[in-house]
Amino acid sequence: MQNLQRLSGLDASFLYLETPSQPLHVCSILEIDTSTIPGGYTFEKLRESLAQRIKAMPSFREKLANSFLNLDHPVWVDDEHFDVDRHLHRIGLPAPGGRAEISEICGHLASLPLDRSRPLWETWVIEGLDGTDPRKGGRLAIMTKIHHAAVDGVTGADLMSQLCTLEPDAPAPEPVEGAGTTNQVRIALGGLARVAARPLNLAANVLPSTINTVFETVRRVATGRAMTAPFTAPHTPFNASITGQRNVAFAQLDLEDIKLVKNHFGVKVNDVVMALVAGVLRKYLQDRDELPESSLVAMVPISVHDRSDRPGRNQVSGMFSKLETQIEDPAERLAAIAEANNTAKEHSSAIGATLLQDWSQFAAPAIFGLAMRLYSSSRLTEARPVHNLVISNVPGPQMPLYFLGGEVIGMYPLGPIFHGSGLNITVMSLNGTLNVGLISCPELLPDLWDMADGFAVGMKELVAAAS
Repeated sequence: MQNLQRLSGLDASFLYLETPSQPLHVCSILEIDTSTIPGGYTFEKLRESLAQRIKAMPSFREKLANSFLNLDHPVWVDDEHFDVDRHLHRIGLPAPGGRAEISEICGHLASLPLDRSRPLWETWVIEGLDGTDPRKGGRLAIMTKIHHAAVDGVTGADLMSQLCTLEPDAPAPEPVEGAGTTNQVRIALGGLARVAARPLNLAANVLPSTINTVFETVRRVATGRAMTAPFTAPHTPFNASITGQRNVAFAQLDLEDIKLVKNHFGVKVNDVVMALVAGVLRKYLQDRDELPESSLVAMVPISVHDRSDRPGRNQVSGMFSKLETQIEDPAERLAAIAEANNTAKEHSSAIGATLLQDWSQFAAPAIFGLAMRLYSSSRLTEARPVHNLVISNVPGPQMPLYFLGGEVIGMYPLGPIFHGSGLNITVMSLNGTLNVGLISCPELLPDLWDMADGFAVGMKELVAAAS
C-alpha cells in the first residue's frame, strides 16, 4: 500500500474556510481555435482526448477521504469509480454568444460548489462563441474549476499546461499510477501520529521562526523598510461581505507593451502589472467618486515552491503591497509602486518561506468555520478590510499551446474572493499576450466589465508615459 498523501494544513484550510457564499475553487477560461484540431472538432473526440490525458494525471482522479476518528487533515485517494462524464459537461451559449453571454454563464458556473465526494474539478465545454460553429472551425470556451485545496496558482497553471501540448496532434502520455486507496483506521492512526508530533515541531521550529519574524518586522518598521501592514487598507465598494453569486470579466493585452514600459523605466514586469491594475482601479473608483484618499492595498500571493520542503500542494506565502492609487501621474505611480514592491519583497523574503504553512498545520475545521461565519456577519469586513483585493501574476509559456488539439488563443485565470475582499484580479502571460481575469460579486461590483475595459485604457496611459 502506498504512503498516504495527506493534505497540508494550508491545503485543508481552503476546505475549512469554504462556505455557501465563499466557494474556494480556482477557475480558468480558455478560448480555443478549433480550426487547428486535426480532423476537426467534435465533442466526442474532445472527451476521448481528455479521458486519455487524465490517465497520466493522477491528481484529476483523486478524491478526499477522511475518518470520523481522524484528528489531522483528510487524505487524497484514488476514486475507484472515476468517470470522466461526471466531470466533463457541454453547454451552448444563447445568441449572440458574445462576452455578455459567456461571462454570465461562467459567473454562474464559478458560483457553484464542487462535489466533495468526487475528484475536486469540473470542465465545461461552451459552444457557440459569437455564434460560430466549432464543428466548422469556430471557437470554443473551456472553463475548468479546481478546488484550491488541490492547487495553488503555480500547480494549477502546471496542471492546465499538462492538459495542453506544443503540437496539435501530440500523442497522449503514458498512464501514471495514482495515490491508491486506504481505510478509515489507517487515516486515523496516521493522523494521530502527526498530531502527536505537533508540540515538538511547534517548540523546535514554528515558535523560533515566528519570534525571529516578529523581531525582524519590528526592526523593519523602525527603519521604514517594512511592507504595509494588514488591516490598513481603506474601504472601497468591494470590501464587504460577499454573497454566493459571481460575475467575471476579462481582458487581453500585448505583452510587448508591458515589456516596453518595463525597459523604459527600469522596473520589473510585476511592477508594471501592479501599476496597470492600480491605474485601472484609480480611474474606476474616481469615476464613481469613491476613490479613497489613502492608497489601496493588495495581497499578492508569492510562490515558495523553490524554497519550501514542506508537503502539500499549496506552496505559497504572500505580501501586502501598496498600489499608490493616490498618485495621479502614471510614471510617478509606477516608480512608487516599484519602490514599495522592493520593500515588500525584502520583508517577505526575511520571513520564513514556510511560516504560513507551518502555522496552518494547526488549522481546525470547527475554529476556521466559526471564525469565517463571525467575520462575514460582522461589520469588520467593511470597517477593517485586511486588504482591498488579491492580485496574482502567474507566468505562462511564451509559445503556442494546444488544448486537446485546439490552439489556445486566450487563457483567463480566476482566483477566489473572500469576505471583506470581493475582487480578485489574476493575470497570466501566454504566447506574447497578457491575459487578465477578473472575478467579483455582482452585489458589490455590478459593472465589472467597465473595470475590465479600463485595462486597455490603462495600458495606453503607461505606454504614453514611456514614450
